Amino acid sequence: MVIGERLRKLRDSKNLSQGDIETRTGMLRAYISRVENGHTVPTIESLEKIARALEVPLYKLFYDGEVSPSIRTWKRSSSEEWGSEGQDASYLAKLRKLLSKLTKNDQKLLLHVAQKVGR
Repeated sequence: MVIGERLRKLRDSKNLSQGDIETRTGMLRAYISRVENGHTVPTIESLEKIARALEVPLYKLFYDGEVSPSIRTWKRSSSEEWGSEGQDASYLAKLRKLLSKLTKNDQKLLLHVAQKVGR
């Protein structure tokens, strides 16, 4: 089911208008209409606001069952982490060695630059 259809179904089941959702969320009624009609893909933040306005848990926007779905988590073993084996481990070891030679201020600067580049 498309998220817009699901939102409309939940809103109608609660006898709420798009205007009611606008009042409760602070989002424009036109935006809510665009979401319900599939013209706009809402952000997670918008979906959280709409779920609160509908007084339903967020998972209800995606799942039709009465009981919340079980959540499956996937954990990496320590051997699967980047830099733990092979060429990556060699690269990481060289990087550690070079970083240890930098002053604290240079380390902070390099980290700041890396964060900016990573964005």
